[in-house]
Amino acid sequence: MAGKGPLPEIQRPGETNQELIEKFEGKKRDPGGFWGVLVTALALGASAYHLFYAYFHPFFALDHRVLHWAFMSAVLFLLYPASERRSPRKRPSVVDSLLLVLSLGLCLWVFIESHKIMQRAGSYQALDVLAGSALILIVLEAGRRSVGWSVPLIAVVFLLYGFLGPYLPDILAHKGYSLKRLSTYIALSTDGIFSIPLGVSAQFIFLFILYGAILRKSGAGKFFTDMAFCLTGWARGGPAKAAVISSCFFGMISGSSVANTVTTGTFTIPLMKKTGYPPHFAGAVEASASTMGQIMPPIMGAGAFIMAEFLGIPYFKVCLAAAIPATLSFFAIFMQVHYRAVLLGIQGIPKSELPSTKATIKDGWHHLLSLFLLIYLLARDYSPERAVFWAIGSAIGASYLRKHTRISRQELINGFKEGAVGTVEVAAACAVAGIIIGTITVTGLGLKFSSLIMDLSMGHLLLALPLTAIACLALGMGVPTTASYIIISSLAVPALIHYGVVAIAAHMFIFYYATRADVTPPVALAAYAGAGIAGASPTQTGYTAFWLGMAGYIIPFMFIYGPELMLIGSPLEILWATMTATVGIIFLAAAVQRCMHQKARWYEMLLFFAAALLLIKPGLTTDLLGFSLGGAAYFSQKYRKR
Repeated sequence: MAGKGPLPEIQRPGETNQELIEKFEGKKRDPGGFWGVLVTALALGASAYHLFYAYFHPFFALDHRVLHWAFMSAVLFLLYPASERRSPRKRPSVVDSLLLVLSLGLCLWVFIESHKIMQRAGSYQALDVLAGSALILIVLEAGRRSVGWSVPLIAVVFLLYGFLGPYLPDILAHKGYSLKRLSTYIALSTDGIFSIPLGVSAQFIFLFILYGAILRKSGAGKFFTDMAFCLTGWARGGPAKAAVISSCFFGMISGSSVANTVTTGTFTIPLMKKTGYPPHFAGAVEASASTMGQIMPPIMGAGAFIMAEFLGIPYFKVCLAAAIPATLSFFAIFMQVHYRAVLLGIQGIPKSELPSTKATIKDGWHHLLSLFLLIYLLARDYSPERAVFWAIGSAIGASYLRKHTRISRQELINGFKEGAVGTVEVAAACAVAGIIIGTITVTGLGLKFSSLIMDLSMGHLLLALPLTAIACLALGMGVPTTASYIIISSLAVPALIHYGVVAIAAHMFIFYYATRADVTPPVALAAYAGAGIAGASPTQTGYTAFWLGMAGYIIPFMFIYGPELMLIGSPLEILWATMTATVGIIFLAAAVQRCMHQKARWYEMLLFFAAALLLIKPGLTTDLLGFSLGGAAYFSQKYRKR
């Protein structure tokens, strides 16, 4: 979830996975000596504090969020250089050290003075204005270093909007706000930097990323990959199907589509190439499936936790609502790789070359214990932070059930460190997004933007949805998923709700399109990472990943018009909507790959695609017409094959 930059070169011989991840997600320095020890100490302190808070809840919201940002900003200024070319690589520069001390000092001042700051709200002193302004500048610089220029520049535009309101056109104009009003509102309250996004980062995201790091240290990633090959490796196009399933599993414990692509792709992409898939297709399969990991319950991308807070509902309800659409998204990719295998005549891997199912389950079944516990506790209405607290403990304990998975003391330290470091970019994106949210709130821009969408769509939901989707894709090409979701949902959700869209469906629509940027050319980082491993053309891989992920662009329209896919409605309605959507996904996969039983002719492809589109909107007429057109193409294929 780093900032997007120029396309890096593909993987060089001998280049490690971590080096490839850093190439695509932004480079951190590797401090040594005292500075390396300091990074480890801060990361371990952050992990210990967040685990302590998850169980005891000793502080109020503002205090907790301030301490969270204190830890994250300290680690950030130690690891992320001001300039990749000019800054030292093994130690922080003088400027880095000054920013670290200043950020810690400001955070501790806010923490100590929080009650007094709240009491003098509306009559802030000069020191408050100075501290608030400095904190905003530090957050912007932290965002620039970690997630790139895009998000901070957008935040600066919003800040200027707050100052220049009286001089703007009528549709955007407002009374304008002084530096005193904006700086204190954004930096010294729970409505700006320390608003819901950073609060979710502090309460949930940190712990879930930490949980994923612990699972990886215990060998859960390898277990999921082996299980995927056991389940599908022997079938037609087995390696590609295994890539989809393993990415689904691994996506549950990884918040980054690029890290997911590189980690599982190391095993799956070479096997896909070996069995006959073109290199660009192999890289695209892994990238597209890995990106879908952000929408797969029970551990979704960071935006899902923020969604639960925005909606004021338990996180488990977000998971339930996302379950059917996410399953359909993975099923769509699964069917596409199957039809491509049919088209190319690709068979599976001989069972003698696959891991033993019995041995895999015997050696790794205990990795599932913490996941089952997490789901059980969420279903019992435990808070996500309390549920993941126990899941982390059970993952560590379960690792000792098998000698080869026992987490050593050093691995545990590394896991805690990776969890803290892995949260830094998300926290920075959330903090900068808080500046944007604070400006939107104080100026009333959200209502103005919603009115603009309604005016442009002329009162038609069918026009409002593409406008919102385009805004998500355009912003997502330069902004991490979490920040993109926060910004667009703050602006566009009221308009969608005005048209009668269910609130959770409106938020999920935006979240889906926010995740699409990593496989949407020209900025498709996950696809470029897959191309690096496959040794394929990044451009060709990017466009192939886009087509493989086509369902991810269509399914949001399906659950907007058919909220039954989000478990809203009677059991019979949910069953019928799921069945028609599944058939529609099969037809879509056949249309994109131009094959079902054999290579499709142009009219068969058009029939499959038309059938898929008709099955988007629920209704007996459209469903029957969709089934008829898809059935005609299906029987045409069968007849020609005979």
